[in-house]
Amino acid sequence: MYCIVDIETTGNSIKGNKITEISIFKYDGYEIVDEFTSLVNPHCEIPYFITRLTGIDNEMVRDAPSIDEIAPEILRITEGTIFVAHSVNFDYNIIKNELKEIGNEFIRKKLCTVRLSRKLLPGYHSYSLGKLCSSLEIPLTDRHRARGDAHATTLLFQKLLRTDGAEQVFKTFLNARSQEATLPAALPRDAFERLPNKPGVYYFKNNKGKIIYVGKAVDLKKRVLSHFYDKSNKEVRMCAETADIDFELSGNELVALLMESSAIKHHYPEHNRAQKRKIQPYGIFSYEDRKGIKHLAYNKLKMAPNAFSVLYSPTTCRLFLEEICKVYRLCPKYCHLQDNVKTCSHYRINGCDGICDGSEDIGRYNAKVIEAIEQVNSERENFIIREKGRQLGEEAFIMVKNNAYIGYGFIEKEVTINNQEDLNAYLVAQPNTLETESIIRSYVSKNSRKVINLKEEIWEV
Repeated sequence: MYCIVDIETTGNSIKGNKITEISIFKYDGYEIVDEFTSLVNPHCEIPYFITRLTGIDNEMVRDAPSIDEIAPEILRITEGTIFVAHSVNFDYNIIKNELKEIGNEFIRKKLCTVRLSRKLLPGYHSYSLGKLCSSLEIPLTDRHRARGDAHATTLLFQKLLRTDGAEQVFKTFLNARSQEATLPAALPRDAFERLPNKPGVYYFKNNKGKIIYVGKAVDLKKRVLSHFYDKSNKEVRMCAETADIDFELSGNELVALLMESSAIKHHYPEHNRAQKRKIQPYGIFSYEDRKGIKHLAYNKLKMAPNAFSVLYSPTTCRLFLEEICKVYRLCPKYCHLQDNVKTCSHYRINGCDGICDGSEDIGRYNAKVIEAIEQVNSERENFIIREKGRQLGEEAFIMVKNNAYIGYGFIEKEVTINNQEDLNAYLVAQPNTLETESIIRSYVSKNSRKVINLKEEIWEV
C-alpha cells in the first residue's frame, strides 16, 4: 500500500518551514482507496512570493486547522504504507519535523518519483513534475496546490509501477542500504558513480550549476555518500538542492585540505560555514621619521609598505612588537605601542635606553631596529613538502617561501628537478591565508621527514 503525498509550505527549505496545505492519496497499486486534503494554519506569515506561486494567502489559512488538529488523520492514513512523493525527502522531512514538534514519531519507508522516473524513464530533459507530466501526457490541474500535484504524482506513480523492470527497481529503492535509496532526487546516478575512491575535493552544484558546497576527502565516493546518509536538517536541505557533483583529484589529504580552503574562499558556497570569514592580514613594517628615527608599526597588509612579517590581527601584531621591544630594548613609543607620551613606560623601568627623551643616540637606536628586522628575516622558512601524486609515477609538492604558502604542483617522477626554478614551472600559485598557514604548520609538526629545505635546492627521489 502506498500514500502519495504533496505539501505546500511557507518556504523552500526544510528547517523552519511550515505546512500550509497537505494532500494524501492512499493507493493500493490499482486504484485510490482513500484521500485526505486540508489547508493548514502555519501560525506564521506566508511570504508574498509563496502566495504568488501557490495562490495560498494568510486569509485562506486563518481559520484552517493547525498541524496538531490534523496529525491523527495524517498518522492514520499513512500507517503501514510506503510514503511516496516527488522529491520525497522534502515532503517527508517537513512532515516528520512538524509532527515531532507536537510529540509524534513519524517513520515510514519512502519512494521518490523523481529518482524512480530517472531510472525507469531515462532520457528526459527535465524531471520536474510539471515538465514530466507534460512529456508523458499526464493531466496536471491546480499546479502548485497540494491536491493537484499529489493527484498528478499518483498518475505518474501508476505509470512507473507498470513500466518494464519496475519490480526490481522498486525493490532496490526500498532497500534502505542501497545507494538508490539515498541519492538526492535531483542528482543523476552517473554524477555519483563517476566519483573515484581517491583523495580530492568535491563540489556540490545546484540545478543552475552554482557551487553550493565544497568538501575534501581521502575517499571521494565514500565521503560524498556519507552526506546522503546524514539525516540532519542541514544535510537534508543541502542534498535536496544538489543536482550535480564535480571533483578534483589531489593525490593526498594535505593538498586536498589546501584546495578546499582556497575553493571555499573563492566560491563562498552557501552551505559551507567554516573558513568563509574573511580574515584581514596585517603587515609589520619600518619607516623613518623626519628626525631620522626608525619606527616599527603595523597596518592592514595592503597599506603596509615592504612588510617584513605578516600576522592576522591587531592583537597578535601588538604582542609581536612588545616581544621585539623587550628583546632588543626598543622604545614602545617608536613601535606605536604607546602614543601621546613624552617618554615611554619602559624607560622609567630601565627597559628602554632613552631614544624617547633624547638621551640615546639615533644611530645606535636605528642599529637595534635593523638588527631586529634582520633577525626576523633570518627566521623565515623556505621549504617544500613532498607528497603522493594523483596517480602512479607522479609526486605532489607544496611550496612555502618566506613563511608564506605559495602553492602546490604535480610532477612526473621521471622529471629531473635540480632547483627551485625547475619547480616553479609546475607550480599552481595559491593565496596564503591564516587557514593555509595553520594547515601546513599542523602537517609539518607531524611529518617533518617530508619537508625539504629550499636552500638545499635538491629533489632527491
